[in-house]
Amino acid sequence: MGLFERFLSAWVALGILAGVAAGLVAPGFFQAIAALEFAHVNLVVAVFIWVMIYPMMIQIDWTAVKDVGKRPRGLVLTLVVNWLIKPFTMAALGVLFFQYVFAPWVDPESANEYIAGMILLGVAPCTAMVFVWSQLVKGDANYTLVQVSINDLIMVVAFAPIAAFLLGVTKLTVPWETLLLSTVLYVVLPLLAGMATRKILTQGSSHAVSDFVARLKPWSVIGLIATVVLLFGFQAQTIVDQPAVIGLIAIPLVLQSYGIFFISWWGARWLKLPHDIAGPACLIGTSNFFELAVAVAISLFGLQSGAALATVVGVLVEVPVMLSLVAIINAWKPKIPDGGQA
Repeated sequence: MGLFERFLSAWVALGILAGVAAGLVAPGFFQAIAALEFAHVNLVVAVFIWVMIYPMMIQIDWTAVKDVGKRPRGLVLTLVVNWLIKPFTMAALGVLFFQYVFAPWVDPESANEYIAGMILLGVAPCTAMVFVWSQLVKGDANYTLVQVSINDLIMVVAFAPIAAFLLGVTKLTVPWETLLLSTVLYVVLPLLAGMATRKILTQGSSHAVSDFVARLKPWSVIGLIATVVLLFGFQAQTIVDQPAVIGLIAIPLVLQSYGIFFISWWGARWLKLPHDIAGPACLIGTSNFFELAVAVAISLFGLQSGAALATVVGVLVEVPVMLSLVAIINAWKPKIPDGGQA
């Protein structure tokens, strides 16, 4: 493990501090970057995410992808957690905390908006960042690609109905441009680039792919830290102005993340999944497709709404929480049998 990977948590912590400080000192700079978006997808963030996931895409061996269907249990675990458990537990936690536990400190209207934002996060399983987490736990790149792809296909048809049901509305405006553009930017294009790179490299020595990926890994971590700096820079003033509200929203979101992780973990153990399948399967449902959730919250409730704020808090807590879960998976690796069938 290189210097960047070994001290990744420290780099991310410094990135958070740097982002907040820079956002307070130079808000105009971050506003200019925030304006560089199309269909609610920030193009600068997209570039950094590209830098993060491109090395993993190179490692995908398409001759092995076709065999994933012979090992369906990892896919079943991912789909059950993402679509039958996560959205409903998120809604339940939102109601529990904001209609009961935090009721003395939050007015009913704001509480309902915070719940709505949490629900939108819960119905949007992660797409791009999963490739980063999978790489950090030494996951099977081929299997991770299939898991993400199937989730994206289901999201196209299931996001709106489940969100509408949980929000209690009959008409939900889904920004399809955001959903489709994010899928193209974060999955399709990096995948095509990775395939082309792998094809070129495999024409050389047998170690060309692994050597090239090893050289790219520091850049992947730099992409992650740069993304963290931008996300916290965008929200620096909100963090300073509303620390108490952000703390209240963060509590159920963090509980949801760890709760879903442990449900997935025990499911993986029950199914006897190998580590390289179980790790990514546990992380896909834990993290969120925050671009989509933020975009829908803004389109439904407005930029300054509690729902939009809740989705943004989801972004803020995700990276530290996911890094802690990556550490847990790597520390507990011997407890998942490596000889199982996914």
